[in-house]
Amino acid sequence: MKKIFIFFIFFTYLIISGCGQKKVEVKPLEDSNIDSQMIKAYNEGLTALDNKDYMLAVKKFGEAEILYPQSIWAPRSALMTAYSYYVYERYFDTIFELERFLKTYPEHNRQNYAYYLLGLAYYEQIVDEKKDLEPIINSKKYFQIIINEYPGSEYAADAEFKLDLIKEILAAKEMYLGRYYIEKEKWIPAINRYKTILENYDDTIYVEEAIHRLVEIHYKVGLINESKKYANLLGYNYQSGEWYEKSYKIFNKNYEKPKIKTAKNKKTIIQRLRSLIN
Repeated sequence: MKKIFIFFIFFTYLIISGCGQKKVEVKPLEDSNIDSQMIKAYNEGLTALDNKDYMLAVKKFGEAEILYPQSIWAPRSALMTAYSYYVYERYFDTIFELERFLKTYPEHNRQNYAYYLLGLAYYEQIVDEKKDLEPIINSKKYFQIIINEYPGSEYAADAEFKLDLIKEILAAKEMYLGRYYIEKEKWIPAINRYKTILENYDDTIYVEEAIHRLVEIHYKVGLINESKKYANLLGYNYQSGEWYEKSYKIFNKNYEKPKIKTAKNKKTIIQRLRSLIN
């Protein structure tokens, strides 16, 4: 029995030692193979994007970035992932991917595009002046980066256009709050809102009404001289506008807009010409 046990141990040793001496060859994956796989995944991402299969595009661009993170295609794939999310209207994912791109590839030459797409992702979330200000403020921040740091880029013109629209939205926000405070008869907060429009958004469409509201509120609270000051400002800049007319009525209660008089027996131009000839 003892001999059988010793023989079993010896036999087991031979098997283990034999396995230990046997060399297992592991063929390394060649760089060219990785490169071809990465390009294949990238092209499949582009095809999926063209076919509007956005989640497949996200998957393939992600694969391309992971396969060869040191290559020039990795940051491009990261940007294409963000763009795929953007066209799919998944703006939170877009923002996440772009912020990751800026941290992972801080020296990449397409940072201007990343900032521009960040601005667009926030801009698309703007609903109206009554909603959350965060998308408005963040989109303004990133478009401003384009204007300040990349003024000659292909995105600068559209960023400037978007900033003008954002300025109108912010001014509309102040107008909305000003009207709210008037309804609540909170005159000081209302005055501050309209003054903000004059100071920060003086080139928007809301300036004329803001000045009129300042005329109206100051007159209502008994600050007549201050009211006249804003009325003069409105008259100097917008004398022919409807808001000047409304302000004029505040100081002239009996004012009526002059009516255009028409002659009862008014002749047409042709009739008058004929009368001259005959």
